[in-house]
Amino acid sequence: MKTYSISEVAKELNLTVYTLRYYDKEGLMPSVERTPSGTRLFKESDIAALKVIECLKSTGMPIKEIKTFIDWCSDGDSTLQQRYDMFLERKAHVEAQMEALKKTLEVIEHKRLYYKTALTAGTEDVHKNNKIEVPLTIE
Repeated sequence: MKTYSISEVAKELNLTVYTLRYYDKEGLMPSVERTPSGTRLFKESDIAALKVIECLKSTGMPIKEIKTFIDWCSDGDSTLQQRYDMFLERKAHVEAQMEALKKTLEVIEHKRLYYKTALTAGTEDVHKNNKIEVPLTIE
């Protein structure tokens, strides 16, 4: 079975060696083996687990909750429901993030078109007659 050094894994996953050591210290990589001198030896399954960790992290999941997930994995089938529910929650979280990003993109696209039109006309004055006044009411 092929093993990889920490620097090889860091390069493969575009992470720092420091990050991998931190994950190990936090208990996120319980299956990583070590040589008698303490050097970490990563297997393909460790790299796959790290990809899941990075995925969860990219959703904004805190390390503490990722650790809970890793613990559930170690606990086996008795935690299948918790793991399933966690991924349902992550899915909803990511969908909400995507919806917020869509709204952000709409504003950016509107402003891009605004400035493109102004650049073509050579002035922002081109928009003066296009403005829709929205009455501001304070209740």
